[in-house]
Amino acid sequence: MGNWIKACALDILGEGQMFSLDHNDKKILLSNMNGKILATDRICTHAEADLSTGILSENGLMCPLHLSVFDLNSGKPNNPPAENSLQTYKIKLEDNNILVEV
Repeated sequence: MGNWIKACALDILGEGQMFSLDHNDKKILLSNMNGKILATDRICTHAEADLSTGILSENGLMCPLHLSVFDLNSGKPNNPPAENSLQTYKIKLEDNNILVEV
């Protein structure tokens, strides 16, 4: 079981928005998809692009470099060229803050 860290206040991450954070060697991206907060790795598994500059949509998170779309629930890519899944992280809400298990 990992440690829980405070990522940000809940009101920082509005509907359809993303929030980036670094913790030690992890680069994490929080996404608010239809009111559901999800946490994944921030770096694309295909070409190391920063996904925080990608496009968040109903289909998932599109990499800005080669347009692979990742499912934010599972981390799996929906299309090539990415073949490997993003790591996903558990989140919880506490005292109006978003916590991530790292």
